Amino acid sequence: MTTSIEGRIAEELGVRERQVKAAVELLDGGSTVPFIARYRKEATEMLDDAQLRTLEERLRYLRELEERRAAILESVREQGKLDEALEAQIRGADTKARLEDIYLPFKPKRRTKAQIAREAGLEPLADGLLGDPSKEPLTAAAEFVDAEKGVTDAAAALEGARAILTERFSEDADLIGELRERMWTRGRVAAKVRAGKEEAGAKFADYFDFAEPFTALPSHRVLALLRGEKEEVLDLALEPDAPSDEPGPSAYENAIAHRFGVVGRGRPGDKWLADTVRWAWRTRVLVHLGIDLRLRLRTAAEDEAVRVFAANLRDLLLAAPAGTRATLGLDPGFRTGVKVAIVDATGKVVATDTIYPHVPANKWDQSLTRLAQLAKEHSVDLVAIGNGTASRETDKLAGELIARHPELDLTKVMVSEAGASVYSASAFASQELPSLDVSLRGAVSIARRLQDPLAELVKIDPKSIGVGQYQHDLSEVKLSRSLDTVVEDCVNGVGVDVNTASAPLLSRVSGIGAGLAENIVAHRDTNGPFRSRRALKDVARLGPKAYEQCAGFLRIRGGEDPLDASSVHPEAYPVVRRMVKTAGGEVAALIGNTAALRSLRPDDFVDETFGLPTVTDILRELEKPGRDPRPAFRTASFKEGVEKIGDLTSGMVLEGVVTNVAAFGAFVDIGVHQDGLVHVSAMSRTFVKDPRDVVKSGDVVKVKVLDVDIPRKRIALTLRLDDEAAKSGAQNGGTGSKPAGGRPVKERGERGGGQPRRQQGGRGGERQVPAPTNSAMADALRRAGLTGPDRRR
Repeated sequence: MTTSIEGRIAEELGVRERQVKAAVELLDGGSTVPFIARYRKEATEMLDDAQLRTLEERLRYLRELEERRAAILESVREQGKLDEALEAQIRGADTKARLEDIYLPFKPKRRTKAQIAREAGLEPLADGLLGDPSKEPLTAAAEFVDAEKGVTDAAAALEGARAILTERFSEDADLIGELRERMWTRGRVAAKVRAGKEEAGAKFADYFDFAEPFTALPSHRVLALLRGEKEEVLDLALEPDAPSDEPGPSAYENAIAHRFGVVGRGRPGDKWLADTVRWAWRTRVLVHLGIDLRLRLRTAAEDEAVRVFAANLRDLLLAAPAGTRATLGLDPGFRTGVKVAIVDATGKVVATDTIYPHVPANKWDQSLTRLAQLAKEHSVDLVAIGNGTASRETDKLAGELIARHPELDLTKVMVSEAGASVYSASAFASQELPSLDVSLRGAVSIARRLQDPLAELVKIDPKSIGVGQYQHDLSEVKLSRSLDTVVEDCVNGVGVDVNTASAPLLSRVSGIGAGLAENIVAHRDTNGPFRSRRALKDVARLGPKAYEQCAGFLRIRGGEDPLDASSVHPEAYPVVRRMVKTAGGEVAALIGNTAALRSLRPDDFVDETFGLPTVTDILRELEKPGRDPRPAFRTASFKEGVEKIGDLTSGMVLEGVVTNVAAFGAFVDIGVHQDGLVHVSAMSRTFVKDPRDVVKSGDVVKVKVLDVDIPRKRIALTLRLDDEAAKSGAQNGGTGSKPAGGRPVKERGERGGGQPRRQQGGRGGERQVPAPTNSAMADALRRAGLTGPDRRR
């Protein structure tokens, strides 16, 4: 019996089929994953957001599979070739690849040599030679010579018979599936540099003479190889086995021969059949498998790269906000000056200016005077400094401002500029800051992203934030879909103040799209702040379904009902009223009253609509209403006197911020304009499968400098502070070693500079990492695949 889609997903997730059916029904009814995960726990019996995202993705895949299955059945039926056995085979196919293997012989195609041979009546010859190898091929073929049908002699007849058998061998679904898996587990990718491309393709030098098994290739290396081929520097070959000096047919040819009963017994037809098997393998089967496995490699590499990108994006969006504090944003520059913007506690721009403290103007003292004046006038608490060109010089300026004016009580923080220029030139920025020059909008963005990274970064296309590897080589649809779900989950996980949120932020709330977000902002601008969640129903086009989906994620602080500032959904307000009646007093008195709330028995408030999970969530939320799941804000302190790569020496222990995490390690900003690399093998004394198990983007960490390569701008770091400098910590066993010992020194938290560093070489979020020369660094980077073309992250 064929398992239903819901049943298959339930088996894969290890849950009950009824849970999956309930989730599918809700998704089909227009509910979002955040809404289902938060407010429909009873229906799905506590499926969490991760399970629901997997369910949603598998549901999409399996429905596409069913659509393709139906189309194939119809196609084969129209050809009059659908019998019970074939239909059972098609219905039993559990993957798209298997389905296409079965369909291959029936797939409409242009007229092939095999088809022409069949029309010439040569199929009986092919069947005869395959079934009875005792026949002499030329003698048997002579009987099929027919000039009118284009078969001019016995050789032509044999050629046609071979074409028929070659097609038959190469379209056997079970055989192709078996050989594909054999090649995947035994085969390898081999790369060679194209003649004359050595100098132009120097960045791909590690792949000029390269071979590695399919199953051992990390995602970034696969993408590097494919890029090298695309840029016409490398020639790639997908080899079914490592080269062998053994004579005779390969294991693949033997598998084909065994499948079709071709055995060498010295009979007249055996050699011809063996040659036909070899011909089929080399001209059809190997080519077909090569295409399949190339797609498989790319898909697996893309999936991993998208996963890494999504994980880093999640960490950035959920970075600790500095909160509602007046902030001075500095967008550094030399010749064009440092752009200045001050935003108040709500993010409103209250002042802008441009100062010229650096070369060539060198108006240092005038700049300090102006900044002090602005900071005092607008009661500034924080100074956010963009981490691009002239950032350390501007950081020094801010440091002197703090030293000269301790009465201002300022705190300076380095903030990532990634994506700020994209925002500045966007249509939304023009609409949001119409009176400001494009150059000043970047300073505003830098200040605001320190106050609330999530609220500001959602205004930027996630792909422009620069936390992915090889993002320009990834499937646009796959990447966008993944990143959009991350943004949606983060926004809804934190919640949104409906009276201060921008349209881009509102558009990410469950049930609200871009158009509805604009309507909410327009209604707010026309009628003033929303006083209650009920007032959202007055927004144009915000109907009952949208209200159901969004209401619980929108916050109204200081409104008519204190519950509107919490994550309790309006549909559950009656439950809270019953709690208040039991506890006595008013709603406002119960909120935050831990003693009173813990005296209530959750079971007493369970009814036919709201089960124990929802009641428990309500009590937890009332105890700490509107709590922010993001970590507490803290800053990293860069070491005084260490401002450029030349100031670094091996053995230094520094504080820094993780800016990006890849499959091979983590990049750390230590305040010298160039991120250092902590290779995965230098993260812990225990085995590290995923670097994100140790650190995440935005973490404040202590690192030791292992090695510095100034000409190449390479910095090798370790989280293991007892590692010896100039002796690569990355050499201690690589990623496969499992030495005993403790974990690295790490301090969780966030500062505004916890976003990715400026892009270094490459395009978009990719960073240029030249090949190292020092042995310690070279070994670490070689293990990471960071020399040669892997250098672009």
